[in-house]
Amino acid sequence: MADHIPFIYSSKDCTILRKTYSDSLAVRLSLDTLSKVISHLPTGPLRWLDPAIDGIHRWKNVSSVSDAYKIHIERFAGHEQLTDPASQKAPNKDIVRQFVNAVLDECTKTIQPDWLSVPQLPSVSDSSRNRINRCLAAAASEWKSAKRFAGKLILPVIITHIKQIQQKADRNKRVELLTSCCELAKADGYWIVDCSLKDQEGAKPLENVRFPALINFHQEVSEAISKDAISVAGPYWGMNLILWARGLVRHPAVNLGKSYQYHLPGGKLPAGSERVALPPIKRWAVASPQLETWLGDVLKRIPKGDDAHSQFSEILHNFSHLMQDSREQVASFYKSWFDKLASVPEPGRSLALFQDFSSAYVLGKGLRDLPAREGSGRKPSRVAKQFMVNCL
Repeated sequence: MADHIPFIYSSKDCTILRKTYSDSLAVRLSLDTLSKVISHLPTGPLRWLDPAIDGIHRWKNVSSVSDAYKIHIERFAGHEQLTDPASQKAPNKDIVRQFVNAVLDECTKTIQPDWLSVPQLPSVSDSSRNRINRCLAAAASEWKSAKRFAGKLILPVIITHIKQIQQKADRNKRVELLTSCCELAKADGYWIVDCSLKDQEGAKPLENVRFPALINFHQEVSEAISKDAISVAGPYWGMNLILWARGLVRHPAVNLGKSYQYHLPGGKLPAGSERVALPPIKRWAVASPQLETWLGDVLKRIPKGDDAHSQFSEILHNFSHLMQDSREQVASFYKSWFDKLASVPEPGRSLALFQDFSSAYVLGKGLRDLPAREGSGRKPSRVAKQFMVNCL
């Protein structure tokens, strides 16, 4: 089985999963959308179910929370304490236990998951959620013992702002809390994601601030936690692959939707733009008439015998379809890219990934800027360069 773990939320995700990612070791499901996917899942991968309580982070602006998600959370006894900032600072252990029991009981009603996420609230910039996250972790361990749950527990660590891991002193606090919660939950592994990270946007701080901070955090966690632990990073576009190729996690998480980023559940998200994968430069771009024009220009600049020419030519030939639905095209490229890296022995993967991004950078340097919708990432070489310098 392959190391990647797709995150599944819809029947469309399941279609892509069956076509492209059926060899995944595991798939991650979300309790709030489980009913949409349960009848469409393949039988091979392990099933990792997340209770989807991290969207409680959105309660600070409750008007932004979807009605469906409110219903999801409010059905669990004790939810009032979990959604109240004052109670998060000074939690009542009995109420927390009641909440965890209700949530995890619900997780095992429809399916018998192989892995379960420990209920946890996302990180904030102070220590106001440390006590409740420790209480949640301890209650999950008690539930597992009482229910004789035979599966594995995975501890989520959801970063919501770069300042939480940018400085060594802040990372030390996060590592200490992660280690403590893993011990309290008797967790078999952990999943780390920075939900604020858009790693393809091309902004300058990514390469010299955000990417190094995330790498350092994973390095420090890997030194504090048993090497046998399950470890998951992402979903992102490139940083999950870098962390995996560098041996800092065992499993890169992958999104199958229109955003290779983790979004907390419960938000009222607008419909995402269709984005087309551009394999030769290891990135994607918004599907638009302007991008179609850009592709035509690119084909004039690259020799016909070049592999990049044939790849760009295929995209241009299918562009009208991709304008309507490009998700399978993106997933197919991403999967083939992963398989190529996975075929390299582990010690050489980070170098192989560096070479991929290096080639993409050199090619992109010779192309004109992408359409304005790419913002700070308009330079075709920009994204590859930022990943490249963080591969080794």
